[in-house]
Amino acid sequence: MQPRSYLVIGGGLVGAASALRLQAAGFAVTLIDPGDPRRAASFGNIGHIAAEQVSPLASRESLRTFPGRLFGLGGPLDFRWRDAGLWGPWALRFIAASDPARHARGQAALTAILAHALPAWRRLANLSGAPGIVGRDGHAVVWMSEPAAEAGLRGWEQSPTGSAAFQPMGPHDLAPYAAVMTRAPVAGIRFSGTAQVSEPQAARDALMTAFTARGGEVVHARVDRLSGGDRVTACLDGGGLREAEGALVAAGAWAGRLIRSLGVAAPVIAERGYSVQSAEHGWDETLPPTVFEEHAMVVSRFTSGLRASSFVEFGAPDAPGDPRKWRALERRLSDLGVRFSPEPDRWVGPRPTLPDYLPAIGRLERDPRILYAFGHQHLGLTMAAITAELATALAEGVEPVTDLTPFRIERFDRVGAFRH
Repeated sequence: MQPRSYLVIGGGLVGAASALRLQAAGFAVTLIDPGDPRRAASFGNIGHIAAEQVSPLASRESLRTFPGRLFGLGGPLDFRWRDAGLWGPWALRFIAASDPARHARGQAALTAILAHALPAWRRLANLSGAPGIVGRDGHAVVWMSEPAAEAGLRGWEQSPTGSAAFQPMGPHDLAPYAAVMTRAPVAGIRFSGTAQVSEPQAARDALMTAFTARGGEVVHARVDRLSGGDRVTACLDGGGLREAEGALVAAGAWAGRLIRSLGVAAPVIAERGYSVQSAEHGWDETLPPTVFEEHAMVVSRFTSGLRASSFVEFGAPDAPGDPRKWRALERRLSDLGVRFSPEPDRWVGPRPTLPDYLPAIGRLERDPRILYAFGHQHLGLTMAAITAELATALAEGVEPVTDLTPFRIERFDRVGAFRH
C-alpha cells in the first residue's frame, strides 16, 4: 500500500517544492527543517534556471583543466585542507565518474531531465499562486577580452546545451553594459530557453506559504536519524520524534548521513558557493543575469538588490566562510566598475554534490517507503520543480516523465565503486 502521509526532511527549494506538490496531491505532509534559511544552498544562489547545463562536471575536460582553476592561482576551485578526509575519498569517485562512457551516460540523463526544468517551474509557480516568481527568459555569457571571447565562444559552440539555445550578441546588445560598468564586454552570447527566479528566497517563501495554506505542517528541528518499522520515524535533535507512513529525504548537503544511517552509500559532499549582495547599485533592470566567464562570476539583479556569485569550495557544510573569497568577489566587481556597497551582505552555502554530478532521485530499494531527492550540485534551484513532480509521481505510484534509473542512489556501492 502506498503511504498517504510523508515526512519531508529538508526545507530548501527541493524540499519546499516537493512538500507543496505532495500536499497538493492529497498527501498529509510534515516538513522538517532547522529553520535557518541562510544555511541552505537555496538562499544565496544566483537564481538561474540553468536548462543549458546538461554536461556533468565529472569529465576528462574537468580533470585536464583542474590545475589552472585552483584558487591559489586565481581560479574558482578550492579545497578546505582540514576537510581532506571528506573530499579525498569523494575525489577518487569523481575521477572514476569522469570516464568518457560514464560522462556520456550522465549527459544523456541530465539532458532528459533538464528539458522539463523550466516548464515544471512555471507549473509550480502557478500552483503556489505566485506566477511572477519565474522571471523573464534568457541569460548572457560575456567576455571582457578578445582572447577570452575567442576561446569561450569556441567552447560553447562545441558544447551541448540541451533545450536551451544561444545567439551571438552584437554591439547594440552589449552597449547597455557600458552604462553600469567601466566599459562594455567585447563579445557575448544570449541564451533562450533559460530563466531566472525573481529571488531565490522569495520563491521558497511563496512555496512555503502555499504549502501551509493547504494544510501542510512545518517543524523547525534537525533530524538526527531515520528509522523504519511499521512507520518511518524521524529522531529529532532534542529528543523529539515525528512519524509518518513515508519519508522524502531532501536534506541537501546533510542528506548523506541520513541515507547512510539506513545502510546505503551516499557520497554527497558540500561544494560551497559564495555570494555578495548590495541593495545599492546601478544595474539596469533590462540586463539579463550575466556570466563573466573569464572571471568565473555571475551577476544577477533581484528585487532586493544586485548579487554576484562565484567559487567552488569543497569542505564541511557548516564550516565558516573564507573571507578571502568574498574579498575576491568584491575586488572583481570593483575592477569591472560595477557600483556596489562597500559593506555588502556576504553569504556562503553548500551545494550538495555527488561524485558523478547527477542528483539522487528515487525510492530506496531496501525500504520503499523512503524516497530521496538530493545531490543536485549547481542545479538545485533549476531542478527543484521537476524533482518535486518526480517525487510526487513516485509517491502516487505512477510512471515518472523521465527515466529515474540513472539517478538511483544505489548506483554507489558500499565500498566506493559504481554499480551498473
